[in-house]
Amino acid sequence: MKISVHYTYKIPKSEAVECMTEELEITDALALEKDLHKVNRIHAITFRDSNGQERLRKELKTYIEKVETEPHNVHVYFDGGYGESSRQSGLGCTIYYDKNGETFRIRKNALVEELVSSNEAEYAALHLAVQELEMLGVRYLPVEISGDSKLVINQMKEEWPCYDDTLLSWADRIDAKLQVLGVTATYKHIPRAENREADRFASPGA
Repeated sequence: MKISVHYTYKIPKSEAVECMTEELEITDALALEKDLHKVNRIHAITFRDSNGQERLRKELKTYIEKVETEPHNVHVYFDGGYGESSRQSGLGCTIYYDKNGETFRIRKNALVEELVSSNEAEYAALHLAVQELEMLGVRYLPVEISGDSKLVINQMKEEWPCYDDTLLSWADRIDAKLQVLGVTATYKHIPRAENREADRFASPGA
């Protein structure tokens, strides 16, 4: 959850000005509020989430305590491979996350036969990763998703158009699932060399 800080600044011999910050991590927002209270001209400090709902300081502190016991700082790597001769597709994903002060890793792979291209295998691998997020219990958190497929990454970022109905169907399913989970995904294209773990699990027959 991201939080913006809203406050009133009283300019000497002038009217007060309503101010707000960009969206911040909760810990940063709470630290800023503490500093703002030291400035005499600043009043009426409030917190608001991404939906514009006002949040109490106590509520934000409780949220932080709860997050520490649940998966957070989640980073997903995915890759899909398609064998022209075997007509089989390998799907692979690796998920890193923090919980209770420790870092964990989940690796998942699958072998499927109903796909028809390497691009579809890439989308299916991303869908597999999102399903793993659901099973892990990731809810209402930002998640960074990395892959070496420029096509999938740029289409999911809506920077490239998708004219293939099959791929568009995969993208819609992924978006719908992320929306249900309340996950805000940030997509990042990485070189294959930085995606070796997911790539290894994505080889057909791995």
